[in-house]
Amino acid sequence: MHTEFAREQMIEQQIRAWDVLDERVLGILRQVPREHFVPADQDFLAFADAEVPLPQGQNMLRPSVVGRLLQALALSGSERVLEVGSGSGYVTACLATAGLAVRSVEIFADLADLAQRNVLALHLDNVQVINADACQLRENNRYDAIALTASLPVYDERWEQLLEVGGRLFVVVGIPPIMEARLVHRLSADTWSAVSLFETLIDPLRNAARAEEFRF
Repeated sequence: MHTEFAREQMIEQQIRAWDVLDERVLGILRQVPREHFVPADQDFLAFADAEVPLPQGQNMLRPSVVGRLLQALALSGSERVLEVGSGSGYVTACLATAGLAVRSVEIFADLADLAQRNVLALHLDNVQVINADACQLRENNRYDAIALTASLPVYDERWEQLLEVGGRLFVVVGIPPIMEARLVHRLSADTWSAVSLFETLIDPLRNAARAEEFRF
Protein backbone atom coordinates (compact mmCIF):
# COMPACT_ATOMS: atom_id res chain seq x y z
CA MET A 1 0.00 0.00 0.00
CA HIS A 2 2.83 2.41 0.85
CA THR A 3 4.52 1.68 -2.48
CA GLU A 4 1.37 2.31 -4.50
CA PHE A 5 0.69 5.52 -2.59
CA ALA A 6 4.26 6.73 -3.21
CA ARG A 7 3.97 5.86 -6.91
CA GLU A 8 0.73 7.81 -7.23
CA GLN A 9 2.25 10.77 -5.43
CA MET A 10 5.17 10.66 -7.87
CA ILE A 11 2.80 10.68 -10.83
CA GLU A 12 0.45 13.39 -9.56
CA GLN A 13 2.90 15.75 -7.84
CA GLN A 14 6.00 15.40 -10.02
CA ILE A 15 5.10 14.06 -13.45
CA ARG A 16 1.63 15.47 -14.10
CA ALA A 17 2.76 18.74 -12.49
CA TRP A 18 5.46 18.98 -15.16
CA ASP A 19 2.86 19.01 -17.96
CA VAL A 20 2.80 15.28 -18.62
CA LEU A 21 -0.93 14.98 -19.24
CA ASP A 22 -1.11 12.06 -21.68
CA GLU A 23 -3.14 9.46 -19.80
CA ARG A 24 -1.53 6.59 -21.70
CA VAL A 25 1.89 7.76 -20.56
CA LEU A 26 0.70 8.14 -16.97
CA GLY A 27 -0.76 4.64 -17.18
CA ILE A 28 2.59 3.21 -18.32
CA LEU A 29 4.33 4.93 -15.40
CA ARG A 30 1.80 3.32 -13.06
CA GLN A 31 2.29 -0.07 -14.71
CA VAL A 32 6.11 -0.24 -14.81
CA PRO A 33 7.43 -0.59 -11.22
CA ARG A 34 10.20 2.00 -10.93
CA GLU A 35 11.31 0.52 -7.60
CA HIS A 36 12.24 -2.71 -9.43
CA PHE A 37 14.99 -0.84 -11.31
CA VAL A 38 16.48 1.09 -8.37
CA PRO A 39 19.56 -0.36 -6.60
CA ALA A 40 18.69 -1.75 -3.17
CA ASP A 41 20.82 0.80 -1.37
CA GLN A 42 18.99 3.62 -3.16
CA ASP A 43 15.43 2.38 -2.70
CA PHE A 44 14.51 5.48 -0.67
CA LEU A 45 14.89 7.45 -3.94
CA ALA A 46 12.63 5.20 -6.01
CA PHE A 47 9.78 7.72 -6.22
CA ALA A 48 11.70 10.96 -5.65
CA ASP A 49 12.04 13.42 -8.51
CA ALA A 50 15.78 12.93 -8.49
CA GLU A 51 18.40 11.03 -10.44
CA VAL A 52 19.23 7.69 -8.84
CA PRO A 53 22.91 6.61 -8.79
CA LEU A 54 23.79 3.48 -10.75
CA PRO A 55 27.07 1.59 -11.21
CA GLN A 56 29.76 3.09 -13.45
CA GLY A 57 28.92 6.61 -12.31
CA GLN A 58 25.65 6.59 -14.24
CA ASN A 59 22.20 7.73 -13.08
CA MET A 60 18.56 6.89 -13.69
CA LEU A 61 16.67 9.77 -15.24
CA ARG A 62 14.32 11.73 -13.01
CA PRO A 63 10.71 10.47 -13.28
CA SER A 64 9.54 13.83 -14.65
CA VAL A 65 12.08 13.64 -17.49
CA VAL A 66 11.00 10.07 -18.28
CA GLY A 67 7.41 11.27 -18.46
CA ARG A 68 8.28 14.09 -20.84
CA LEU A 69 10.36 11.72 -22.99
CA LEU A 70 7.49 9.24 -23.33
CA GLN A 71 4.96 11.97 -23.99
CA ALA A 72 7.16 13.53 -26.69
CA LEU A 73 7.67 10.24 -28.54
CA ALA A 74 3.91 9.52 -28.38
CA LEU A 75 4.26 5.78 -28.97
CA SER A 76 1.08 4.07 -30.15
CA GLY A 77 2.19 0.44 -29.75
CA SER A 78 3.34 -0.18 -33.34
CA GLU A 79 6.78 1.43 -33.22
CA ARG A 80 10.22 -0.13 -33.45
CA VAL A 81 12.31 1.81 -30.95
CA LEU A 82 16.04 2.36 -30.48
CA GLU A 83 17.20 3.37 -27.01
CA VAL A 84 20.73 4.66 -26.44
CA GLY A 85 21.72 4.11 -22.81
CA SER A 86 19.93 1.24 -21.06
CA GLY A 87 21.02 2.05 -17.51
CA SER A 88 19.13 -0.27 -15.18
CA GLY A 89 16.38 -0.76 -17.78
CA TYR A 90 13.61 1.48 -16.45
CA VAL A 91 13.16 3.64 -19.54
CA THR A 92 13.71 0.49 -21.62
CA ALA A 93 10.75 -1.17 -19.90
CA CYS A 94 8.58 1.92 -20.34
CA LEU A 95 9.41 2.06 -24.05
CA ALA A 96 8.75 -1.67 -24.42
CA THR A 97 5.36 -1.28 -22.75
CA ALA A 98 4.48 1.63 -25.03
CA GLY A 99 5.94 0.38 -28.34
CA LEU A 100 6.21 -2.78 -30.41
CA ALA A 101 9.89 -3.67 -29.92
CA VAL A 102 12.94 -2.04 -28.33
CA ARG A 103 16.61 -2.40 -29.21
CA SER A 104 18.64 -0.88 -26.37
CA VAL A 105 22.38 -0.16 -26.51
CA GLU A 106 24.47 0.10 -23.33
CA ILE A 107 28.24 0.70 -23.27
CA PHE A 108 28.83 -0.82 -19.81
CA ALA A 109 28.59 -4.62 -19.73
CA ASP A 110 27.38 -4.83 -16.13
CA LEU A 111 24.58 -2.33 -16.80
CA ALA A 112 23.58 -4.09 -20.02
CA ASP A 113 23.31 -7.34 -18.06
CA LEU A 114 21.37 -5.62 -15.27
CA ALA A 115 18.93 -4.00 -17.69
CA GLN A 116 18.35 -7.29 -19.51
CA ARG A 117 17.67 -9.13 -16.24
CA ASN A 118 15.35 -6.39 -14.99
CA VAL A 119 13.18 -6.30 -18.11
CA LEU A 120 13.04 -10.09 -18.36
CA ALA A 121 11.87 -10.26 -14.74
CA LEU A 122 8.83 -8.26 -15.86
CA HIS A 123 8.23 -10.75 -18.72
CA LEU A 124 8.90 -8.13 -21.38
CA ASP A 125 9.98 -10.28 -24.32
CA ASN A 126 10.08 -7.48 -26.92
CA VAL A 127 13.42 -6.05 -25.72
CA GLN A 128 16.96 -6.68 -26.99
CA VAL A 129 19.76 -5.18 -24.88
CA ILE A 130 23.15 -4.91 -26.58
CA ASN A 131 26.48 -4.22 -24.89
CA ALA A 132 28.18 -1.83 -27.30
CA ASP A 133 29.41 1.73 -27.74
CA ALA A 134 26.50 3.38 -29.52
CA CYS A 135 28.83 6.01 -30.98
CA GLN A 136 30.74 3.26 -32.80
CA LEU A 137 27.75 1.14 -33.74
CA ARG A 138 27.07 0.77 -37.46
CA GLU A 139 23.30 0.50 -37.78
CA ASN A 140 21.58 -0.66 -40.94
CA ASN A 141 18.14 -0.62 -39.33
CA ARG A 142 15.72 2.30 -39.31
CA TYR A 143 13.46 3.09 -36.36
CA ASP A 144 10.10 4.70 -35.78
CA ALA A 145 11.35 6.26 -32.54
CA ILE A 146 14.75 6.84 -30.93
CA ALA A 147 15.37 7.84 -27.32
CA LEU A 148 18.77 9.03 -26.13
CA THR A 149 18.84 8.81 -22.34
CA ALA A 150 22.21 10.59 -22.18
CA SER A 151 22.99 14.04 -23.54
CA LEU A 152 25.00 15.13 -26.57
CA PRO A 153 27.38 18.04 -25.96
CA VAL A 154 26.88 18.91 -29.64
CA TYR A 155 24.09 17.66 -31.87
CA ASP A 156 25.00 14.61 -33.96
CA GLU A 157 23.00 14.04 -37.14
CA ARG A 158 23.74 10.31 -37.16
CA TRP A 159 20.75 9.68 -34.91
CA GLU A 160 18.19 11.46 -37.07
CA GLN A 161 19.51 9.50 -40.07
CA LEU A 162 18.37 6.29 -38.35
CA LEU A 163 14.72 7.39 -38.32
CA GLU A 164 12.09 6.08 -40.67
CA VAL A 165 10.16 8.80 -42.47
CA GLY A 166 7.59 9.93 -39.92
CA GLY A 167 9.83 8.82 -37.06
CA ARG A 168 10.85 10.96 -34.08
CA LEU A 169 13.94 11.36 -31.96
CA PHE A 170 14.14 12.51 -28.33
CA VAL A 171 17.53 14.01 -27.53
CA VAL A 172 19.07 16.36 -24.97
CA VAL A 173 21.78 18.67 -26.36
CA GLY A 174 24.25 20.99 -24.66
CA ILE A 175 26.63 21.31 -21.73
CA PRO A 176 26.06 22.49 -18.16
CA PRO A 177 24.59 24.72 -16.94
CA ILE A 178 21.99 24.53 -19.72
CA MET A 179 20.90 21.60 -21.86
CA GLU A 180 17.92 21.55 -24.20
CA ALA A 181 15.60 18.60 -24.75
CA ARG A 182 14.49 18.41 -28.39
CA LEU A 183 12.06 16.38 -30.45
CA VAL A 184 13.21 15.78 -34.02
CA HIS A 185 10.81 14.52 -36.71
CA ARG A 186 11.89 13.01 -40.01
CA LEU A 187 9.56 14.55 -42.57
CA SER A 188 10.95 12.94 -45.72
CA ALA A 189 14.05 11.19 -47.00
CA ASP A 190 16.08 14.39 -46.68
CA THR A 191 14.15 16.77 -44.41
CA TRP A 192 13.76 16.98 -40.65
CA SER A 193 12.17 19.38 -38.19
CA ALA A 194 13.04 20.02 -34.55
CA VAL A 195 11.23 21.63 -31.65
CA SER A 196 12.61 22.63 -28.25
CA LEU A 197 10.79 20.92 -25.38
CA PHE A 198 12.38 21.99 -22.10
CA GLU A 199 15.67 22.61 -20.31
CA THR A 200 17.27 19.94 -18.12
CA LEU A 201 20.62 18.45 -17.08
CA ILE A 202 21.49 14.79 -17.66
CA ASP A 203 24.69 12.75 -17.97
CA PRO A 204 26.56 13.03 -21.29
CA LEU A 205 26.74 10.10 -23.66
CA ARG A 206 30.08 8.34 -23.24
CA ASN A 207 32.35 9.01 -26.25
CA ALA A 208 29.95 11.52 -27.83
CA ALA A 209 31.59 14.34 -29.80
CA ARG A 210 32.52 17.39 -27.76
CA ALA A 211 32.49 21.02 -28.86
CA GLU A 212 35.90 22.37 -29.77
CA GLU A 213 37.43 24.47 -27.00
CA PHE A 214 38.04 28.12 -27.79
CA ARG A 215 41.70 29.04 -27.83
CA PHE A 216 43.27 32.51 -27.98
